[in-house]
Amino acid sequence: MNVTVFGATGGVGSLVVGQLRTRGHMVTAYVRNPDKVPAGWGDAVNVVVGELSDAAAIDHAVQGADAVISALGPSLDRKATGLPLIKGTRNILTAMQHHGVRRYVGNATPSILDPREKPTWQTRLPTFMAKTFLRRAHDELVAMSQIVMTSGLDWTIVRFLAPKNGPARGQLRHGFYGHDKLGFNVTRADIAAFTAAQVDDNRYIGAAPGISN
Repeated sequence: MNVTVFGATGGVGSLVVGQLRTRGHMVTAYVRNPDKVPAGWGDAVNVVVGELSDAAAIDHAVQGADAVISALGPSLDRKATGLPLIKGTRNILTAMQHHGVRRYVGNATPSILDPREKPTWQTRLPTFMAKTFLRRAHDELVAMSQIVMTSGLDWTIVRFLAPKNGPARGQLRHGFYGHDKLGFNVTRADIAAFTAAQVDDNRYIGAAPGISN
């Protein structure tokens, strides 16, 4: 498959690109800063440089894709202003609709509830903490996720609580809070592997599974 990845040079996004390549997919990486492009990508990854506000560049990056992965996440810097990911997500979805690309996979936290879920401490606590200490980031994440969930596309939003660095453990719990047994920590490598796997897995279409180690 041809997969376009947004947030491709981030902590999870760069690992997603690697996972996709390992699985034999062709990757287009949309990046803001070309200086962050890993040297190891070489010519194997098609790089498109642009801001999330650049609708034309985003449209170009999505053209020819079979699926889109967004590893974008709001800035946790308290000095950050604005809600750029909301407009950026709209631009991505508009490009997908323009080119007939239906499969979208994104990332979020349990501040976003799946309709199948019952609120638990694992959903209430991070929501309370985010609203109290990172209100701008919380509002941005919720709004961009709601845009995706009401888009009519074949979307999946992969949610996690406490991402950690380190090697993949290869064992994941996944499902829905209040129904399935989910833990707290998860490695970024495992997040990336699960996220990349969703592009050709129909199990969680129209759903927001939680994952943990």
